[in-house]
Amino acid sequence: MFENLIGQSASGQLKEDIGAGILAPAMLFSGPPASGKGTAALELGRIISCEGAPGIAAWNCPCPACSRHRLLIHPDLLILGFRPFSAEIAASAGAFMRDSKAPSTRILLIRSVRKLLARFNPALWEDDPKAGKIAPMVNTLEEDLDDLDAAISEEVPSTEDAPSKECGEQLKKLCGEILKNAYKLESEAMGETIPIGHIRKAASWSRLAPVGRGKLLIIENCNRMQEEARNSLLKLLEEPPGRLTMVLTTSQPGSLLPTILSRLRPYRFIARDVAAEEEVIKRVFREDVKGKKINDYLDSFLPVSGETLDSLAAFFTASAAYKAAVLCKKLGRPIPEEVVLLGKYTAARAEAAGLGRPQGEGSTVIAQVLEKAEKFEIRSLFLKFLYCLLEQVSRSRSQEASLPSLSYNEVWKECTAWAESAVATYNLRPALALEKLFTGLSRGMAEL
Repeated sequence: MFENLIGQSASGQLKEDIGAGILAPAMLFSGPPASGKGTAALELGRIISCEGAPGIAAWNCPCPACSRHRLLIHPDLLILGFRPFSAEIAASAGAFMRDSKAPSTRILLIRSVRKLLARFNPALWEDDPKAGKIAPMVNTLEEDLDDLDAAISEEVPSTEDAPSKECGEQLKKLCGEILKNAYKLESEAMGETIPIGHIRKAASWSRLAPVGRGKLLIIENCNRMQEEARNSLLKLLEEPPGRLTMVLTTSQPGSLLPTILSRLRPYRFIARDVAAEEEVIKRVFREDVKGKKINDYLDSFLPVSGETLDSLAAFFTASAAYKAAVLCKKLGRPIPEEVVLLGKYTAARAEAAGLGRPQGEGSTVIAQVLEKAEKFEIRSLFLKFLYCLLEQVSRSRSQEASLPSLSYNEVWKECTAWAESAVATYNLRPALALEKLFTGLSRGMAEL
């Protein structure tokens, strides 16, 4: 029970509540990203459904319910809510290709893909206008998993003469297809916010009788709900169906409505130390790395590294500051000291990364960013890039403590929030979003 949750005291609290029979019908798992909230929620669903010996529910329990939960195909489990999956799927594929003979790496890869596929459960998308576009992508990825199973069963086992753990060319090709199709599904079909339609459909699903012992509804990043969805969720919390357990997860519990918070039993997940993070990577991804946090490890499997995104963000920021300075001169205004500081700090970082001096022409800057960021074909990379932009402002400010609070902080927050919404919610191409972002930032800094 919770054997796969490392370095979190919340697992002990959950065990105690389960053992005492006082598990709340609705819970809030809060804590930083990659702290195990989702892992704990999925494990709770398996424990609730377990048909084995009462009070044990070991991870390797052979009962049919646990077997289906391990593969995330149990009909009593429903998951909704946005989060990026590309990095986890890529890292899981890497672990599988390093040791395709181990059952654990096969399950790891399948689970990582099914976490994404779970967001497209027919129970959530019935009668949705987008369902027709999404269904072929979902079906393709499901077929990829079927092909993977078939290929694993056909693969020639290793011998004493050829004891290699690595997978053959056919499996490598299938992994490549899985990654390509998973990236496509995430980028083209995942929404940033939780719509009211999904909450309503989840409520309808919750009222149906469970196939097994009980149902689990998981709402990840519940702080991203639309206002109407929050009100609909509140109704479900006020009148929860019998044999339903709900788990909401978030890294921002303060953003939830007090009326929702009051109906949830809280479980706090903490940021793990480096040693615990290393242990998670070793046990889950079967790789011994030193000094890496989980997020950094996962990002290393993406086509564009976090370090590259950070350097591109520095170049983009320096160029926006340069453009703002040019505009100030045209307007006959002095260049704000904050803009000078931001430009100097980020320009030095960009040049150190080999990206050259800042440019005043937005089209030139954007072309260079898009080229080195693989055109942001993986949407989560664009969101990480926006986060890196805000980090540039924060870091430059820390370089000079005597400066007053930066007056253009709100400009940066407003512009990056718009860009995130434009790409993630309204499917605007990253190139167009970057053009408007560059113009908005440079003009905003010049006109303040």
